[in-house]
Parts: sequence; structure tokens; C-alpha cells
Amino acid sequence: MTAIERPDRAPRSDEQARPKPRLATVSLAGCFGCHMSLLDLDERLFVLFERVDFDRSPLTDLKHCGPCDIGLIEGGLCNAENVLVLREFRARCKLLVAVGACAITGGLPAQRNALDIGRILTDVYQQRPGLGAGSQVPNDPELPLPLAHVHPIHEVVRIDHFLPGCPPSADAIWAFLTALLDGREPQLGHGLIHYD
Repeated sequence: MTAIERPDRAPRSDEQARPKPRLATVSLAGCFGCHMSLLDLDERLFVLFERVDFDRSPLTDLKHCGPCDIGLIEGGLCNAENVLVLREFRARCKLLVAVGACAITGGLPAQRNALDIGRILTDVYQQRPGLGAGSQVPNDPELPLPLAHVHPIHEVVRIDHFLPGCPPSADAIWAFLTALLDGREPQLGHGLIHYD
């Protein structure tokens, strides 16, 4: 595996002009807990800022992603917009990392897979007690079309690495990213992977 970034050492003159790797993140159908773990890096974020340039992420508030070296994506696919965002993100990232249980397996949102989505929408918007007369299932064209089932992201695009957990801890994210940046294959040992 080639290093995304050279290990810490005094740069040669030809390396000084080389840009830092770009890192982007995106969240699909999930709880945003994996992004919270990224923010839980706390002071280590300053070290990360020295090693990478952030593109789309909760740290930049950019809505669209430019070409990136590493893409971290959390959440599964529950609607057509999720699929579109995932495909665009994959096209812009050299390495794509599925982060957390929702991205890897569909996670908690996939619990609806045993139910019929049409029936769920009808029950919630038209038949539950307390609804106003004439209540209807929302059908505004601005709303993304729900998928019949929630899917993990590897069913739609190629994934280069999987970072499990629910959510993965800040320590696991740190170990994973520093391994990638050092050109090592990420290895998460006992104690770094957990599900809350």
C-alpha cells in the first residue's frame, strides 16, 4: 500500500510544495454518532489538521465535496437522495471508508426492512389516532423517495475499508486514520471496536 502522506520527517525540497491529503466526510441514514466520535478526537483534531486538509465535513460546513484522498461515510441508504449522495461521494474519493454499523450493515434504520414501507407511511400519516381530517402521506417533490429497504453502502458502491462500531470510538478513528496516513494497513486490535 502506498502512503497517502509520508511519515513525519524533515521534508525534502521537492516535497514541500506537495499538498496535504484531502479528507471529506458525509452522513446518510443514521444518527450522526460516527461524526460525533470524529469530533471527540478533541485535541487530536489539531494534529489531524496538520496532516490533512478537510473538505466536506462538520468542521467545514461545505455541502459539496471536491476531489479527495480519503472519504469517511456514515449511515446506510434509506432513500433515493442517499444513493445519489453516495455515488457522487464515491466518484470524488480515492479511498472510501464505510464508518459504523449503519454504513456497513444498515444498522438500526434497517430494522424497518421487515415491514412494508407503503404500509408504514399510511399507518403514520393517515391512520394513527389524532390526525386531522384528510391527512395524507407527504408527496412533495422536494422529499426524497424512500427505498423499500435500507441498504448498507457496499451494495451500491465499492468500499476500500470498513471501520466498524456503533459508533466507532474516537480512539478507533484516530488509529485508523493515522495508519492510512502513514501508509499502513489499518489494524484495530481488541478494545478499539465496540457497539454501544
